[in-house]
Amino acid sequence: MAKKMKSADDFIHHLYIHMNDVDQFVIYSGLSLRQFFSSIEPMKNILLLKHNYEDGSFNMHTQFDYIATEDMTPFLKRLPDIKGDFCWIDFSSEKNVNQLSPVEQAELLYFGHKREPLASPFFSKLQNRYAYYASPNDKMTKVYFRFLGDSELLTANLFNKMIHEKEGTGGFWRRKSKQAIPTIDPIVLRACRHFVKEGALLSLFKMEKSSQYGIEIRTLSDYNFPDEVWVDLNEILKQNYDELIKIS
Repeated sequence: MAKKMKSADDFIHHLYIHMNDVDQFVIYSGLSLRQFFSSIEPMKNILLLKHNYEDGSFNMHTQFDYIATEDMTPFLKRLPDIKGDFCWIDFSSEKNVNQLSPVEQAELLYFGHKREPLASPFFSKLQNRYAYYASPNDKMTKVYFRFLGDSELLTANLFNKMIHEKEGTGGFWRRKSKQAIPTIDPIVLRACRHFVKEGALLSLFKMEKSSQYGIEIRTLSDYNFPDEVWVDLNEILKQNYDELIKIS
């Protein structure tokens, strides 16, 4: 009997990734703002460059709104309510923000408008680890990483959290210990970086008759706009995958 072809709904999650390792940014599609924040290390503060969030603090020097450490928890709770384009950069302290020169402030404005930096997206005064721009209409999130390896850590944490949630369902006696839940190491994803540098779809699923999970990787070098991937998703999934990562 021929093996049944999986459709989009047979997978737990699909994530499109296109990495530019020269300019140190990654374009994602299928990554929400909430998922991003839950998959990275907690940040101290973020400077809001383009947003419609109304409860942030205001920095007089730059005239940018920002989210301070003590306000991060209520901000994270409000993430699903945030609509429209959202652009920010993290920073260590407001004291350092107050030292930004007019040129540096202009560079931040440029990034919020053009989705790309005028010079470097990383500021020594801010000590930022990320520069983030999301456009829901384009179904696209663009993240500049000071340490590009953080991109694989983000993807691993995202998928591991989804696996943990799926394995955690059911009654008490059906719950698995944390040690028994399958996890993927970021190093495994880093070994597949050559795929995402071309643009690739990563599809997470649970293997049949097994406690293992898998990630099918399909290279999508012909797609220039991430939103097109979701229009053609079922057709894409009919193609043979380029790599299968088994998670146990």
